Amino acid sequence: MPEILKQAILKPLLKKLSLDSNDLKNYRPISHFRFISKTNEKCVAKQLIQYLDINDLGETYQSAYKRNHSTETALIRVHNDIAMAIDQHRSVILVLLDLSAAFDTVDHSILLSRLSNRFGITGTVLEWFRSYLSDRTQFVQVNRACSASHVLEFGVPQGSVLGPLLYSMYTSPLGEIARRHQMSYHFYADDTQLYITFRTSSVPDMNLSNTKLVNCVRDRDAWMLSNKLKLNKDKSEVLVISSCYRPRPPLSSVDLGNETISCSPSARNIGVIFDQSLCMVPHVNAVCQSSFFHLRNVGFIR
Repeated sequence: MPEILKQAILKPLLKKLSLDSNDLKNYRPISHFRFISKTNEKCVAKQLIQYLDINDLGETYQSAYKRNHSTETALIRVHNDIAMAIDQHRSVILVLLDLSAAFDTVDHSILLSRLSNRFGITGTVLEWFRSYLSDRTQFVQVNRACSASHVLEFGVPQGSVLGPLLYSMYTSPLGEIARRHQMSYHFYADDTQLYITFRTSSVPDMNLSNTKLVNCVRDRDAWMLSNKLKLNKDKSEVLVISSCYRPRPPLSSVDLGNETISCSPSARNIGVIFDQSLCMVPHVNAVCQSSFFHLRNVGFIR
């Protein structure tokens, strides 16, 4: 991979228009590459995806960067699982996990080892990926001002074609951890929906499910620490979802690592607001409010 094609122009993008533009943490570092670079990556990505599909090496419950998969498929599956559990007089502990700067901390040597040992990518192809990851540079551009160029020793570039796919392969062992602890899960990029059901009327069953969840997150934390990733506990949330027609389970908080996170009445999950009874009223209200402000801003409502 020629070095000139590995130079990125980083243009910060505000994550949400409602966020403070003076706080640098509210920006997403989107990399811009030359057209020929992205064309080259698309050719490689097409072959890599075909290889993963033919050999059944992809994560089944990862909905990002996959054909015919999206936030919609991730949400529909989890929503359906929870709704079916409620119909069976069960409750659900749903944990929404988020990673800190996940794409920026990927260790290249670990990634190359995973491509080789887990996915069977060796020889010339592995050397091409080594070349793709090494000697990458970037500089920040804001309007017409540019920073000095810096070498990237870690991470896969956001805004590239291969970066997100390589990140999914890098974190593929996380699914095994969830299955080992008998947890249901669904990934979307670096967002994780981790959930487990229990009998609403049984406190011992609730405590057992909570223990499985805590142990799963503990092992997940240990794996991420050894793979240069970190859980963002400030953005991680816990919901206990049950029927509004039955008594609420007596679970008010869950221990995630070294922190205790209180159960929330509602939480935003990949753009949709889930609530503790799955009635979706908070989400509908949020959509209506957003539509109202939009119509007022464009002049349809005074």
